[in-house]
Amino acid sequence: MNKLRAIASILLLVTCALASSAQRRDDHERYRGRWEYLGQAHADGRHDHDRIVVNNGERFRALQLGIKGGDIDFERVVVHFENGQDHDVQVRERVRSGEKTRAIDLPGDRRRIRSVEFWYGKAGWGRSRPTMNLWGLR
Repeated sequence: MNKLRAIASILLLVTCALASSAQRRDDHERYRGRWEYLGQAHADGRHDHDRIVVNNGERFRALQLGIKGGDIDFERVVVHFENGQDHDVQVRERVRSGEKTRAIDLPGDRRRIRSVEFWYGKAGWGRSRPTMNLWGLR
């Protein structure tokens, strides 16, 4: 009976590993393209919200924020499109210094972005002030 359990456990682990690998491959294909730097903001410790204005007129299908200089607890992101529409995303994710948020899909086809606002909480910065870099996927 113990051998059967061990074999079943191994088969379960192999199945999970294969499924995880397939998901990563699907995500890689989905977000393959050209990531373009769109701007940055510096968390100053006095505010819990910043905005990055995007001035390039290109169309994007996803966004991502990269963090340097300290961890940030993101709460929400609002994307303001050139046509006046807004897209509100509940992020609720701690992003460590040197890491990026998950790719944030934009609704519809590729869209022109006017600006991106984000709300966040301080995550033990000490004296450092994190920099948030915005990237767009064409």
